[in-house]
Amino acid sequence: MVFCGSFWYMHRFNVTGINGDFLARLAGRASFLGCIQDGPQNMILRFFCCSETPKPKQDKEKTTILTNQNMKPLNDYGWNEDWDRAAKEALQSIQRDKRLVPARIVAQFSKQYRIVTPDGEMTAAVTGKYEYEAASKSDFPAVGDWVMVEPLQGEPRAVIHQLLPRKSAFSRREAGSVPDEQVIAANIDTVFIVNALNKDFNIRKIERYLIAVWESGAQPVVLLTKADLCDSPESHAALVEAAAPGVPVHAVSSLLDQGKEQLQGYLTPGTTVAVTGSSGAGKSTLLNWLSGQDVQRVQSIREEDARGRHTTTHRELFVLPGGAIMVDTPGMRELQLWESEDGWEAAFADISSLAAQCRFHDCRHEKEDGCAVQEALQAGTLDADRYANYRKTERELAHQARKEQANTRRQKKQSKKPGGKHAARSRNAHAGSYFELMDE
Repeated sequence: MVFCGSFWYMHRFNVTGINGDFLARLAGRASFLGCIQDGPQNMILRFFCCSETPKPKQDKEKTTILTNQNMKPLNDYGWNEDWDRAAKEALQSIQRDKRLVPARIVAQFSKQYRIVTPDGEMTAAVTGKYEYEAASKSDFPAVGDWVMVEPLQGEPRAVIHQLLPRKSAFSRREAGSVPDEQVIAANIDTVFIVNALNKDFNIRKIERYLIAVWESGAQPVVLLTKADLCDSPESHAALVEAAAPGVPVHAVSSLLDQGKEQLQGYLTPGTTVAVTGSSGAGKSTLLNWLSGQDVQRVQSIREEDARGRHTTTHRELFVLPGGAIMVDTPGMRELQLWESEDGWEAAFADISSLAAQCRFHDCRHEKEDGCAVQEALQAGTLDADRYANYRKTERELAHQARKEQANTRRQKKQSKKPGGKHAARSRNAHAGSYFELMDE
């Protein structure tokens, strides 16, 4: 069912009192975009329609009671008392005539998901109501999320009704003119920042990833892969440690089977670890190495510049033999930061500490007397390139904040127009979906 770009014409129909909410309900899963008056009794109505989600068959069974027994299949995916408590709280706010069970998102393919439930793995999609009410893309489930779903009777499918509160979210700014958050992985305990010890080795790039990871609420760990290609992996590790105070740094080689024992402390049963980094850094190879089998396809890098080819095309969650859960993610040419002020402070805590020692509280760290930052630069105790990256990311985040404020003002103006609230919501939550649906 597709109404995208269509106009519905209502002739001699009393439109008094009709609003966007009523029209959206009237059109099923359509979102009201606006109306145009055409004479005293005629009105043209425009709808944006989301793809139809099959309605689950209703049964008389009440909401599932969560017990240790029927949650057993989820234990391998990180189910614990905290999530049990969150699921029970969610059940209190959802219709009691539905058979809802918790599930974890293990893979994402655009608007389709693969989930694991107490009944095993199945595919899933969000309900039309969920899609309509989502204010932004970050409101949609991501790999690692826990959700409440309703399995369809007699089918290996389910519909997603609610997202359980996240304990962490590793995000980046999505490409495009309108600022929006893209959640790469959710509910993660540790993030392995992977950087290869070849021509692609870049400390400044590692610093950017550290900002995003600190902001996520997870703990960062830097893995320097392909140590067999480097004559002095220890010296490279020391350079990273200087740029990442307090962050564990490990040089490993899957080819030589070196360094695996250093990682076991992060891979305890039930913990979730995300792997991120540039294409060709060895993320999928790392996953295969830790799994003891080829669970992900890998490709060789380009010899001329050590750049990788996009092998992993979607985010997916895997359970390792030791009981840890690992999320493999596609490589990123560049990590665009998203609202990462706290992460920026944490990643450059040493510079922030120096700035606090300046004579003037509003010191710009340029030519002011008593500037502790400039004194450290002149003494050589603060790396000039690190400080330059500090200022670069500071300007980037400030620019992003201004764009976000401008976007918020535009949304407020749009919400004052007839149907504008619903139009803005649909455009923000489903950027690009309008044309995708027209092609269906």
